[in-house]
Amino acid sequence: MEKWTPQHEAPEPLEGPVVATVTGGTILWFVLFLVQLPFYGWFDDHGHTWWVWTCLAGAGLGLIGIWFVRARDAAIKQAALADAGPAASGDAGPRR
Repeated sequence: MEKWTPQHEAPEPLEGPVVATVTGGTILWFVLFLVQLPFYGWFDDHGHTWWVWTCLAGAGLGLIGIWFVRARDAAIKQAALADAGPAASGDAGPRR
């Protein structure tokens, strides 16, 4: 079992434009829902209405995701400001 033990630390997670990515995905799900609406009758005839509702569910969950990642991003920025101390906020303390 020794040969399967990792020999190095895991890399740091990648940070990217998370809010933009989730927003783009949410828009995509909603557009797919709107594109499928005119064909609802065909989907119903063939037993595939779940495709339409899956797209709507993806858009709805994406709205929750946007709220979550925006709150996460704000918390990360607030924590970074708190770690930087008063010098980062422009407050050098009381003037004499």
